Amino acid sequence: MSTPHSHIPPFEVRERAACMCVHGRACSTFAPGHALHLIQSRLAAATPSDWVDAIVEARHDDGTLVLRTIGDAASVTVWSGSGAATAVEAGAPVALHGRYDVLAVGSQRFNVAPLA
Repeated sequence: MSTPHSHIPPFEVRERAACMCVHGRACSTFAPGHALHLIQSRLAAATPSDWVDAIVEARHDDGTLVLRTIGDAASVTVWSGSGAATAVEAGAPVALHGRYDVLAVGSQRFNVAPLA
């Protein structure tokens, strides 16, 4: 004779995964605005006509940058958790790749997330 097994229901997972940049460390994800993926960097380098020159109008401690494009003076706001805001000051020249969302600050490249 077998004993009835008690059914233990599974627990719901209520924790959400968070990138390590939330805790002040290096980004651990390639989501928009986090670590720059090698393929993203190579695609941006392979399409030079999509780069737009800009000037940093403002930078915020939360990783938000406000850029002003040189060609048409459009305002573009981007976010980067991987340190782009700490790599530039207001008034610094940068380049933005609109198709692959890459920000170039000198020789450094950052993955950025465009904000509305």
